[in-house]
Amino acid sequence: MTTQKELLTIDEYIASYPTDVQDILVKIRRIIHEVAPDSAESISYKMPAIKLNGKDLIYFAAWKKHISMYPVPASSGTFEQELSPYISSKGTVSFQLNKPIPFKLIEAIVQARVKQIDKK
Repeated sequence: MTTQKELLTIDEYIASYPTDVQDILVKIRRIIHEVAPDSAESISYKMPAIKLNGKDLIYFAAWKKHISMYPVPASSGTFEQELSPYISSKGTVSFQLNKPIPFKLIEAIVQARVKQIDKK
């Protein structure tokens, strides 16, 4: 990962990682935009940030051994049990890079976040 300069776009962020991690990040980004096609992208806190209707929808970040997503819906309802192995701290899930990434669960997380934002 490149740390020498401030990354300005999500494309730059993704490109700063090895190809296998890039593939995962691209798929997560695509899922987010499929669920929330009117969302906007930026870099915030040095990671990809997606906003919906001016509100934070989701952040995602690659680390040495995992990919994290923030925030996770406080009440995840129907997929709470699926989510439990990935909770790393309050409001955060971490997906280990040495295990299959649960893309359907990521989609459910984003859908739940969209519903939370729509309720506000």
